Amino acid sequence: MKKSFAILATLVVLGALLASCGGSADAGGTPKIGVAIYKFDDTFMSYVRNAIEANATGKATIEMVDSQNAQPTQNDQVDAFLSKKAKVIAINPVDRTAAAAIIDKAKGRSTPVVFFNREPLAEDMAKSDTVYYVGARAEESGTMSGQIIADYFTANPDADKNGDGIIQYVMLKGEPGHQDAELRTEYSVKAIEDAGFKVEKIAEDTAMWDRVKGQDKMAAFLAAHGDAIEAVLANNDDMALGAIEALKAAGYFSEGKFMPVVGVDATAPALAALKGGTLLGTVLNDADNQGKATLLLAALLGSGEEITEDNFPYTITDGKCIWIPYQKVTIDNAADFE
Repeated sequence: MKKSFAILATLVVLGALLASCGGSADAGGTPKIGVAIYKFDDTFMSYVRNAIEANATGKATIEMVDSQNAQPTQNDQVDAFLSKKAKVIAINPVDRTAAAAIIDKAKGRSTPVVFFNREPLAEDMAKSDTVYYVGARAEESGTMSGQIIADYFTANPDADKNGDGIIQYVMLKGEPGHQDAELRTEYSVKAIEDAGFKVEKIAEDTAMWDRVKGQDKMAAFLAAHGDAIEAVLANNDDMALGAIEALKAAGYFSEGKFMPVVGVDATAPALAALKGGTLLGTVLNDADNQGKATLLLAALLGSGEEITEDNFPYTITDGKCIWIPYQKVTIDNAADFE
């Protein structure tokens, strides 16, 4: 009897010690997942972050951190997740070209990695069999942005203010070298040309996805080119909304003076601007499904469950990529996305 009590006491002590070490699952048995967001105050990423948190209940215990747009900070956060023995890490990388180091570290710990929203290089993704990506094809959003502009000029020939048969446009780009920025820029212009229009780039500048910077850059464009500008293409809604503020200050959107401005993301402020008649259109970057797919995939990987059509309602392409489709948003269907 004494021996049995001694064994029981030893087991209790061992259990307490194991619990105090943190482990890789919480008391309810859900896997611990480390999530790093490139920066919390990015409007679109705040929606993705909310979706991850909303879908974690009962599936995973998450620790979410702000990388403050600094890759060294994110690298340290990944190290911390691995030292805490997170079952999976989910990364929205600051610099997509830095993914290789993260993948190598995680592979050394046999920890799956789910990248989201910013796609690593293909050669880096190939370094491990337990690396995944959840996001959208940037070229789709660019194509849809260009189509919105082309449709507008088709329906409104007078939008060609100088009557030269060419759409003179300005471009507000996201950060230099970012895949989404480069592809949205390229494919938006290509879509306008594919619709049969000639185009001329009046000006282009980087506004780093930021509304204030977008306003400043647009004000500079107007100061330099004025009424020669016939359309504004922006790689995201925040920059588009900044451009609209600069245009308002220059007298647009009153007394019949209009400038077609297109963004990407379909954020709530953008939908409000669309309904208010200042934003011509945007493209839904589906934050809800990006966040949901990221969390669900990470939770399944963390729990060791087989991923099937029954427990994961998204298609995995080439065994690694989950593509969330974009959707074109104009005044005609804006109510569907509120």
